[in-house]
Amino acid sequence: METIEIRGESIKLGQLLKLHGVAEHGAMAKDMIADGEVTVNGAVETRRGATIRPGDRIEALGEAFEVAAEQG
Repeated sequence: METIEIRGESIKLGQLLKLHGVAEHGAMAKDMIADGEVTVNGAVETRRGATIRPGDRIEALGEAFEVAAEQG
C-alpha cells in the first residue's frame, strides 16, 4: 500500500485526493466524495472537508493509500 506524507497534523479529504493524484482537480474530488466513491478507514465518507490524520487509510477508484506525517 502506498503512503502519502502530509505536513502538519491533518489535511482535508478533498485536498488529499488532489495531492495523491487520484483526483485531477477539486471538482473531481468533490464529485467522487459526493458519489460515495471514497472510503476512510473502511467507511464511506461523503464530506469533502472531512479531517484526515496520519494513520488513516483511504480508498478511492480502486487505489488504497495510508496517510503519514512528513518526516524531517
